[in-house]
Amino acid sequence: MVSLQARRRRKMPYERITDLPESVRSNLPKHAQEIYKEAFNSAEEQYGEESRAHRVAWSAVEQKYEKNERGEWVEKG
Repeated sequence: MVSLQARRRRKMPYERITDLPESVRSNLPKHAQEIYKEAFNSAEEQYGEESRAHRVAWSAVEQKYEKNERGEWVEKG
């Protein structure tokens, strides 16, 4: 397990939305990408598990966005 101090010294995985995986950048609107980035970074810092951080990030996006009938991510409303 990675110590809290070691995690704090590490650079955040995604500093900019352009650092996000292609699958995220090509499917989500800019605001949703920002949500994903912030949620991923927070979860990765808290849990230290990349796969868990991705699940948390997608869950955060799904709180505000949903897919429409064309399969595009749109803000809930």
